Amino acid sequence: MSCQPEDVRALALMLPEAVEGAHQGHPDFRVGGRIFATLWTEEERVVLRLSPEQQAAATEAEPDACEAVPGAWGERGWTSLELFAVDEDFLRSGLLAAWRNTAPPALVARTAALALDP
Repeated sequence: MSCQPEDVRALALMLPEAVEGAHQGHPDFRVGGRIFATLWTEEERVVLRLSPEQQAAATEAEPDACEAVPGAWGERGWTSLELFAVDEDFLRSGLLAAWRNTAPPALVARTAALALDP
């Protein structure tokens, strides 16, 4: 039940129109020019752009793996996910939620019929 940074990269780049970039020295993943996930390779964690409701559900489901990012970013839903403590399905669901929260609405609508959920 452990994921690696390479898993984040592979799963994130499978999402429609996702591209890899860099943010403050860390790899990030963007859609429509906006970041939906930032990978902290050395720390083996990923920060996801979740809604506050999704963040609450994630931290309740995996309290040892998920926590709000400190400060205002965390209050807006940005959530840190420890890769060693989650399985691939949980990581995939988190990345998909972050992607949907960030992608342009027209892209989300166009891809709604795709079988993206685990």
